[in-house]
Amino acid sequence: MKTVVDKASSRGYFNHGWLKTHHTFSFANYYNPSRMHFGVLRVLNDDSVDPEMGFDTHPHQNMEVISIPLKGYLRHGDSVKNTRTITPGDIQVMSTGKGIFHSEYNGSDKEQLEFLQIWVFPRIENTEPEYNNYDIRPLLKRNELALIISPDGKVPASIKQDAWFSMGTFDAGKSFEYKLHQEGNGVYLFIIEGDVEVAGNRLSRRDGIGLWDTKSFKVEITQEATLLLMEVPMR
Repeated sequence: MKTVVDKASSRGYFNHGWLKTHHTFSFANYYNPSRMHFGVLRVLNDDSVDPEMGFDTHPHQNMEVISIPLKGYLRHGDSVKNTRTITPGDIQVMSTGKGIFHSEYNGSDKEQLEFLQIWVFPRIENTEPEYNNYDIRPLLKRNELALIISPDGKVPASIKQDAWFSMGTFDAGKSFEYKLHQEGNGVYLFIIEGDVEVAGNRLSRRDGIGLWDTKSFKVEITQEATLLLMEVPMR
């Protein structure tokens, strides 16, 4: 098994006033040639947006974009006439395909918005753009890992890639084994909150670890933790 550890403090950080953002991988003004991507996982941004502020309308092309709110209200608008506001317990999935324009705003005039923005290279390009949002609350059960995105339609959300995303909140002292769905894939585990031990590494809030060249691995929870696991092709 091979691993790479990205500590929270090593991420790119920018304070734009209305936006405080951490970049696990190279993005915008943060460039680190050793942190370009993990397989087809291209972007993992940890964003905090002030009330009523946000990203004005801008283009995307040939990227699968997943947004996961952690706090507050995320308001989306796009050029294919979707307008939605989602909150923690919802996720947003956008296949940008041959091109789409969209905006993302804090939908509250009082509360801070915190959300993860994730980009994945698609397996096929120049498709028709699509947007969907999903309520994953029925899937989330304490001390269980919930599959929230898959390529085969077995859960509500899917993206145009052989990728499986899972989330879960676990009590201290719990553990679980993750078995990869597809040979040649790797898993990037992001600790949203809490402390865990994986492959001999002690990891804390907003740390990340990539694991590949393995069929499975064990995660031990040392302090109550909320986790996001992103299994993606390494090619």
